[in-house]
Amino acid sequence: MTYHAKSEFLRVMIERGYLADCTDLQALDEALKDGPVTAYIGYDATAASLHVGHLLNIMMLRWFQKTGHRPITLMGGGTTKVGDPSFRSEERPLLDEAAIQSNIDGMQKVFARYLDYGDGKAQMLNNAEWLDNLNYLEFLRDIGRHFSVNRMLSFESVKSRLDREQSLSFLEFNYMILQAYDFLELNRRYECRLQMGGSDQWGNIINGIDLTRRVLDHEIWGLTSPLLTTSDGRKMGKSQGGAVWLNGEMLSPYEFWQFWRNTTDADVGRFLKLYTELPVEECERLGKLEGSEINGAKIVLANAVTTLLHGAEAAASAEATARKVFEEGGAGGDLETVLIGADALGEGLSIVQLLTQTGITPSGKEAKRLISEGGLKLNNDTVTDPQTVIGAATIGDGLKVSVGKKKHRMIQIG
Repeated sequence: MTYHAKSEFLRVMIERGYLADCTDLQALDEALKDGPVTAYIGYDATAASLHVGHLLNIMMLRWFQKTGHRPITLMGGGTTKVGDPSFRSEERPLLDEAAIQSNIDGMQKVFARYLDYGDGKAQMLNNAEWLDNLNYLEFLRDIGRHFSVNRMLSFESVKSRLDREQSLSFLEFNYMILQAYDFLELNRRYECRLQMGGSDQWGNIINGIDLTRRVLDHEIWGLTSPLLTTSDGRKMGKSQGGAVWLNGEMLSPYEFWQFWRNTTDADVGRFLKLYTELPVEECERLGKLEGSEINGAKIVLANAVTTLLHGAEAAASAEATARKVFEEGGAGGDLETVLIGADALGEGLSIVQLLTQTGITPSGKEAKRLISEGGLKLNNDTVTDPQTVIGAATIGDGLKVSVGKKKHRMIQIG
């Protein structure tokens, strides 16, 4: 990116690697320079927690506020009832209102860690406020007439699904119209002039801009971030155990810290820029370290990201636990605890049964493979026999299970 931004926010976006595309970079830059500007990012309530895949855009909102502007976090209480079809191979399961509200309650916990909602500095809104009460015929007449089906079919997010001859329901097809209407309503009600999101949302953002200009004749903009993959090609936010959740009750601060500590060497500098507030020069210096020194940079990354989400005390505790586990071979008080019922344990289970019943390994086949390769330890002792029986006496107050060098759990009876 060779553009030299005048506004502080766009300078940060470009320098730290957040910017993928913008509808009119120069016009947005001027507006931000004259500021303050209001911007939003939408979050559909499809799960009880946000995950690491959302974190990049949350950091964008944080920088937006830190540079003097007003962010809106828009909860998709209305749009979740439809489901975003973008780049999906099949329709999302439909959730009822109680499930959607429960998910919203879980997701909202995270935002207060990153944004200041006091005195209107940021706003938390729900698009059900205007979508739930729409009159269908009026909506078709007043809003639907501005959309070309030909153009909607040309967007890559929809086209890719149709090209594979996978069904796209009329319900899902309406999603992009509803998201466009969100931008119109946010502009009308809150003078919101910018929508941000991942680059997979480009088509939806363009629709909102076109609709708002047609109906209100207001100048508004869209800005997207890159869809991140790790250097080894995995989608950002996914680990071997599944999604890396941001809610502490769904993923412990220790496990969250470990996710960042296990960052691939090639990703350290880039992730420091995107997920921490360390100066760019320091991020680049740390990212260039090699050998054993890069491990120190990974600890800096893990501590900084964990501090933002869970607090400095949780980050320090996670680092101390990791040091105890890896360097001293201790059990570590903050390891994720997995419970097994006394009835399920009975008079004892084979180690393979224990691992599968507690979910530590996804299958008995995987447990046997780990044992055959010497990758399983109980209280730091390598297990060699898959028929090893584990009873209540063996578990005692807690049995530490180590899968490879990086995954550790504490099994307790409960």
